[in-house]
Amino acid sequence: MQKSIIKLNSAIISAGSVVGKKEHEGPLGSLFDMHDEEDRFGQKTWERAEAEMQRLAANIALSKCDMNEKNIDAMFAGDLINQCTSSAYGLLEYEVPFFGLYGACSTAVEGLILASVMTSYGVYERCLSATSSHNCSAERQFRTPLEYGAQRAPTAQWTVTGAGAFIVENADSENASGKAKIIEAMPGISIEKGIRDAGNMGAAMAPAALNTLMRYFGESGKKPNDFDLIVTGDLGYEGNSILCELLRAEGIDPADKINDCGMMIFSRDTQDTHAGGSGCGCSATVLAAYLLPKLERGEIKDMLIMGTGALMSPDSIKQGLGIPGIAHLIRIKGAES
Repeated sequence: MQKSIIKLNSAIISAGSVVGKKEHEGPLGSLFDMHDEEDRFGQKTWERAEAEMQRLAANIALSKCDMNEKNIDAMFAGDLINQCTSSAYGLLEYEVPFFGLYGACSTAVEGLILASVMTSYGVYERCLSATSSHNCSAERQFRTPLEYGAQRAPTAQWTVTGAGAFIVENADSENASGKAKIIEAMPGISIEKGIRDAGNMGAAMAPAALNTLMRYFGESGKKPNDFDLIVTGDLGYEGNSILCELLRAEGIDPADKINDCGMMIFSRDTQDTHAGGSGCGCSATVLAAYLLPKLERGEIKDMLIMGTGALMSPDSIKQGLGIPGIAHLIRIKGAES
């Protein structure tokens, strides 16, 4: 059988999170480093606002570990907009080698995998991984502008206005003491099961999440109960429900181990987000602001996080193509593990 698990030895030494008004009003609102009540971050357009969010998140992550761009050997970043323009413009001021990524909403974990590989095996000493999404820019590109007032389907998710940035270096470094360690990764395989509804991305991504988990469990010999938590990037309530059903059909009981960043970031009872959150900024901000501190405090000792993404474009939807899903996985251990 093909071996897919990558052994790693890296640490996330710092992280920054920036969100919009709705995210700040959610259950995790007080944990984010910065927010803007107007979602504009001083910019004239939504796309520029998203680029500014990514710049701010990177600056925050660097400032937390008392570093600047001269301490970074390479950047891995991406977003949802056109040719990853939010990342390209947002990080333009950094004179650092830039690797632009497109993994849709899986980009946060994809970037962490690449940064971890580079630092674990000595290619680079220290890398920055960043990503972002903005509700207004994503709706304009993939569905309809907000001004149109289109009715959203019950299965639709709310694109998170947020950006997350992470500083990654080798786990044996002095800076890694007391930090969460990335010890394994499993890159995802593109899976397309005939879902063509851009208003139901959870259904498009769930089969990819199943594929990655089953491959990981099969190769590692692990089971859900071996982990404190298994988190998906943004399947939302719809996709999470489908994933749990698919796991049971495979004879695996997810029990209470599986959760989703899109279900964590908003309140289903008080915020009208339908099936939960989505977008590159969803898993990035939840990991940076909520999960990493728990890992560093030893409240979570061993967890899996899968970045799930719907690899669609506006043209592919217009042409009636199915939506491929992807799910990249990393295993993170807490500081006391």
